[in-house]
Amino acid sequence: MKFFLIAGEPSGDNLGGALMAGLKSLDPAARFMGVGGPAMAAQGLESRFPMEELSLMGIWEVLPKYRALKARIAETARAVAEARPDALITIDSPDFCLRVARQARALHPGLRTIHYVAPSVWAWRPGRAAKMAEVIDHVLAILPFEPPLMRAAGMSCDFVGHPIVAEPLAGTAEAAAFRDRHGIAPDATLVLSLPGSRRTEVGRLGPRFDEALIRLRDRVPEIRVVVPTVRGVSNLVRDMARRWPTAPVVVESPEERRAAFAAADLALAASGTVSLDLAANGVPMVIGYDVAPLSRLVIGMLLKTDTVTLVNLVSETRAVPEYLGRNCQPGPMSQALFRLVEDGDDRAEQLAAMALTMERLGRGGEAPGLRAARSVMAAISSAPRSR
Repeated sequence: MKFFLIAGEPSGDNLGGALMAGLKSLDPAARFMGVGGPAMAAQGLESRFPMEELSLMGIWEVLPKYRALKARIAETARAVAEARPDALITIDSPDFCLRVARQARALHPGLRTIHYVAPSVWAWRPGRAAKMAEVIDHVLAILPFEPPLMRAAGMSCDFVGHPIVAEPLAGTAEAAAFRDRHGIAPDATLVLSLPGSRRTEVGRLGPRFDEALIRLRDRVPEIRVVVPTVRGVSNLVRDMARRWPTAPVVVESPEERRAAFAAADLALAASGTVSLDLAANGVPMVIGYDVAPLSRLVIGMLLKTDTVTLVNLVSETRAVPEYLGRNCQPGPMSQALFRLVEDGDDRAEQLAAMALTMERLGRGGEAPGLRAARSVMAAISSAPRSR
């Protein structure tokens, strides 16, 4: 079979690489073309252009490159139509991918289209699903409660497992070595501070998180703080950390990050998928997040759920405390962290919710990439829906 795949972000590239491996295991003669990064290249994809051209966020990043992106959309759509693949598989990055799917289908009306990662219509803007259904036949969902929402909009959909369940975890030996390497005593309370992966997040949340941890240290003197960061914001984090009274250890490499998560006792984290990384490692957490006042107002009007933390949503509990918007303040967050240190019941409730979350996301089952590949093959073999 022949597949045209498009990924526009590193996370999508990882999903695409695992999916391609799964497709090759089911069809060793499978052929691939499209746009992707190193993970997809490792499975045999020659990207038509660098994936990094699509890794843009925010209006001020996109505007200067709008004409170039529009040209890439048209170019990619023509390539899809000319290739006539068994399926076009778009992976996340909906602003680019769904425009390609629309134009490609206009050029080749019989094109079978599959999108990997459902839009978060459970949280906000539910109309996105109906809009997507105009150009997408089948969806590969990574959260277990998403398929009914996609089917209601007119698409077929399978839950294929979340990629977090396939991520490697550090063991107890690596955790002990991490503490030893950074001079953290085995019995010290190690707290992760995770103020985000974007500069605006770090700038807004970093000082508040540090103040919360100062207050925690006043009550639990032996705590040590570690800030796992990523390349795009590591310089900013290191500059800020030098001024923070908690004097945190900053780590950046994937190996050090994994070891830090394995060694941690609790965490203060920005809202996002990092809550699943913490759940995978069994690290109880407090979530804090805030945005600019205007964005806060708009999000408050659009948000459909009473929680934004994936552990809470997947486990159908409210075990993880959240401090969002105006409530994202050092005092309440510090008090919630202290309860996790002192209250065994609070910790036990979170640990149970995290274990249930990982089970529901597919831990212990077939690898998500292979499950996704099986879903793709089934979608292709099914009768095309009428239009």
